[in-house]
Amino acid sequence: MDIRVQRFTGPAVGRHLDDVARLRIAVFRDWPYLYDGDLDYERDYLRAYARSPESVFVLAFDGGRVVGASTGIPLADDTPAFQAPFLERGIAVESVFYFDESVLLPEYRGRRLGHAFFDEREAHARALGRFRWTAFCAVDRDEHDPRRPSVYRPNDAFWHKRGYVRQPGMTMRLAWKELGMGEVEHALTFWLRPLEPVG
Repeated sequence: MDIRVQRFTGPAVGRHLDDVARLRIAVFRDWPYLYDGDLDYERDYLRAYARSPESVFVLAFDGGRVVGASTGIPLADDTPAFQAPFLERGIAVESVFYFDESVLLPEYRGRRLGHAFFDEREAHARALGRFRWTAFCAVDRDEHDPRRPSVYRPNDAFWHKRGYVRQPGMTMRLAWKELGMGEVEHALTFWLRPLEPVG
């Protein structure tokens, strides 16, 4: 299976936005997000990313099919809810390039595409030349939640190997429609990594 990874900047992702929206809905239905997704909401969300001229979309293709996607945006172009924890910590939003979640269909996992997603996004942020940090956030879930699959493996070890450190207390709250629950507010904690300059 020959998987192609390609990076798009800002509006260049255009024709793939619906593919990415459908992929996010499919992947985020699973633990830990349990997201009861809405295609119109996802389209609006992704269009906002695409409007930022310095955003990045890293897509994995199997032939012409989008099977994985990962995005990023200058934090200054994101919403105040994402910026607030950085301001509270005394970190200038202009110094941070924010990574949204990566999504990949289950049958394509274990092929180092997760590393490719981080490599491409970090290279994009580094090339812009003004960011000191890359960051993302992940939902906080109770490890004893009965809905947690017995085979679930969190990504913490992978993120640590990439140089990211979880920041306890640096948390935001975000609501989404959860399967069988309706609209639920969730806590998400940020992970940070210093971005070394171009060598």
